[in-house]
Amino acid sequence: MTTPRLDAHAESLLRELAPQVLGSTIRRFKDFAASEDAVQEALAAASAQWPKEGLPENPRGWLIQVATRRMTDVMRSEIARREREDANARTKADPWSKFRAEGTTERDDTLVLLFMCCHPALTASSAIALTLRAVGGLTTSEIANAFLVPESTMAQRISRAKQTVKASRDPFRMPTKREHAQRLSSVLHTLYLVFNEGYTSSAGAALHRVELSSEAIRLMRAIYRRLPHDPEVAGLLALMLLTDARRPARCGPDGELIPLDKQDRQLWNREAIVEGVGLLSRTLSKGAVGPYQLQAAIAAVHDEAATPDDTDWPQILALYTLLERMSENPMVSLNRAIAVAMVQGPAAGLELLDHLESDARITGHYRVDAVRAHLLEKAGDHQAAIAHYTKAAGKTTSIPERDYLLSQATRVK
Repeated sequence: MTTPRLDAHAESLLRELAPQVLGSTIRRFKDFAASEDAVQEALAAASAQWPKEGLPENPRGWLIQVATRRMTDVMRSEIARREREDANARTKADPWSKFRAEGTTERDDTLVLLFMCCHPALTASSAIALTLRAVGGLTTSEIANAFLVPESTMAQRISRAKQTVKASRDPFRMPTKREHAQRLSSVLHTLYLVFNEGYTSSAGAALHRVELSSEAIRLMRAIYRRLPHDPEVAGLLALMLLTDARRPARCGPDGELIPLDKQDRQLWNREAIVEGVGLLSRTLSKGAVGPYQLQAAIAAVHDEAATPDDTDWPQILALYTLLERMSENPMVSLNRAIAVAMVQGPAAGLELLDHLESDARITGHYRVDAVRAHLLEKAGDHQAAIAHYTKAAGKTTSIPERDYLLSQATRVK
């Protein structure tokens, strides 16, 4: 007899609700590891019961109830009572209390969970990694790929982060005014990484994970509504909109990757472009320019070009040069090398790649080989280009990117 399975709608609903239920559970019981286990049990129970019994009237409340029951079983009632009393006392002085309404299961706790995970006992990188796991639902491998570190290193980092929070006397909570700026930076970077994983999945058969990129945009909108005058909040939302606007043209009928210069620009989401450019224009006029605003400006230059030949590469190069001064991210330097090649010729771009490959954080990354192959092809060295296209294809774990790189190697032949 075949066991009933969740349909696509129910699976999508569980992915959406998981971080909300986790946030609610952590906020109530103040134990990340135990709450994570409880929520996993609730999700497993839903996967087993919902196909047979149908979706409950309130799926979110159902999951919270099951997770809460599990937590109540494993935690002594006196500790749970004292924790709830402490949480109620803190709420009175919590400047973010408007984000939630205690005692109800009808609110969205994902935004609360974002700030809660950026715990003051953690380093920024550990807080971001923990949040990507809890809120984004990313695997350890995917998080390691985003940080350019081995999977084993990231697994240890996440484990230490949980232990650090558990050992601290400061439970998961929303930030005070003093902590707000520091935590906001980590939250923004986390959403940036979640969006990137959704826009270009690091592994698997699909180029996009729309549920991730859409959730990142939704949460950024929520933050922007509360902090409309923060330049980097507006900048990151603009960057997401301007980038996601190109998504409808990035895949062919069989899911194959279509590079920017080959896309049908009529398919781009003009409404998202207009909104993103408007956000960017308003925030740039305030004078304080940060990395997200610069990346949004680069995306806007691409989006506003009617054809690939109309792209203002000198302006993009100038923006990447400024961004590189602000950032120590080697991926920024890699993108700048492409811009240099477009303005000054492939030889100049290849020279920058030679210097960049000494950076241990990016040595061996498939994108370095992919960019080198592209520039070698433009320089006329087809045999070397084929070798590097093939080498890059062997390193990526994304099937659409692998297939695209192999097709490029075949085309050059």
